[in-house]
Amino acid sequence: MSFYELLFGPGGIERTVNDIVWGIPAMILIIGVGLFMSVRLGFIQFSKFGHIMKNTAGKSFKKTESKSGAVSPFKAMCTALAASIGTGNIAGVSGAIAIGGPGAVFWMWISALVGMATKFSEVTLAVKYRQRNKKGDWVGGPMYYIQNGMGKGWKWLAVIFALFGGLASFGIGNLTQINTIAGTINTAINGFVETTDQTKMIIAYVVGAIAAIIAFIVLVGGITRIGDFCSLVVPFMAVIYVIASLILIIFRIDAIPTAFAAIFKGAFNPASVAGGLAGVGIRTAITKGVGRGIFSNEAGLGSAPIAHAAGDVNHPVNQGIYGVFEVFMDTIVVCTMTAMVVLLGVGVDKIEYGKDIGANLTINGFHSVFGQQAPGVIVAVCLTLFAFSTMLTWALYGSRCFEYLFGKHGDKVLKPYYIIFCIVIIIGAASKLEIVWNIADTLNGLMALPNLIAVLILSPVVVKLSREYFRGVKESKLKGKKVK
Repeated sequence: MSFYELLFGPGGIERTVNDIVWGIPAMILIIGVGLFMSVRLGFIQFSKFGHIMKNTAGKSFKKTESKSGAVSPFKAMCTALAASIGTGNIAGVSGAIAIGGPGAVFWMWISALVGMATKFSEVTLAVKYRQRNKKGDWVGGPMYYIQNGMGKGWKWLAVIFALFGGLASFGIGNLTQINTIAGTINTAINGFVETTDQTKMIIAYVVGAIAAIIAFIVLVGGITRIGDFCSLVVPFMAVIYVIASLILIIFRIDAIPTAFAAIFKGAFNPASVAGGLAGVGIRTAITKGVGRGIFSNEAGLGSAPIAHAAGDVNHPVNQGIYGVFEVFMDTIVVCTMTAMVVLLGVGVDKIEYGKDIGANLTINGFHSVFGQQAPGVIVAVCLTLFAFSTMLTWALYGSRCFEYLFGKHGDKVLKPYYIIFCIVIIIGAASKLEIVWNIADTLNGLMALPNLIAVLILSPVVVKLSREYFRGVKESKLKGKKVK
């Protein structure tokens, strides 16, 4: 066995570590923390859902001015949502269904419902323990709430998170995203004109170069410019995808009962749904559903709080509720749309189970309504916007992680980091990235461990802040009634 096979082969060290990181114990930990925080917070994602929607989605188009070094709560949420709404919502969901069956969608929903409490806790802690950097910007995230909330004796745990987060930004936040953009654009072009392998390579490098230039221009503008960009792109890209999905759902409305029956039956007995799932057990349905759900909404990973920490709010919970909306929008809305496109468009009995064909399965679903050429364009546009905004946000996450690791000299590493990040974009556009996906996936999972430890230890702080906030909301309502 060669050294390469020992590290990356079918039974190699990297695959073994990845199986542990994203195995059943990890799933139990992630779901367990979400359930624990749900109970401690009185299932805030349900009991306060009306308030959350009114004060997040309800204020989306309200114009607000932000203080220096901060962005509006909505822009902070859009920046974080830009990272979570990405390739996982299209390729990830269809891949989960292909391998784990329709039942994987049910477990994806479960991970999101409890993940809302986790994301609420992370974001609230990020704002509570944030601090100003040398430029005067608000910086925060797990490394700061570990150090400032748990004490300097825990700094080693903060360093571990920042190290994994910084490295993951080049993998899941860069190489995999640009490669998906280039591949999807090539597929769309190939639907109109037949292209050779050499032409596809040239297109990939051109796409990479253009993306790198745009990314650098946005990134050097800092958190404010990233927030401005994402607040324009995220709502636009989500609306395009949701409308296209709704059109398909309307045309295939008669198949909805069959799709939902397959989801609920498949959650507990995948083999009962279709012949191609004969060898698939409930464990596969759970791990694929929960794993891809977390990969998409990032609840528990600790990445999104880095963006939310810049929110211009008076109370940490003001931003925390955006975390709940973020998971709702990402998984309950967008991921469910993809699931419906696949199950209704392709058909429960016609899916080629056992093989992760990713975005192509979603494209095949759109073919049933939009014909042969349009679906490639729809998915190419959506995936390009999804993946590019994900790249920008992960560049922010990576820069904050390296800024923390370099301490007093953190501000000096930002521009070199952005330059390297943009060079990697060009390289990644035409690379074969199966190994990079696995490594990035592992690093992503390793980020979750120190973050979840911190959320558990600091849970009393989250509960206290939550009670304080909603007590204030109740008192303000009573005052309003008295005035009337």
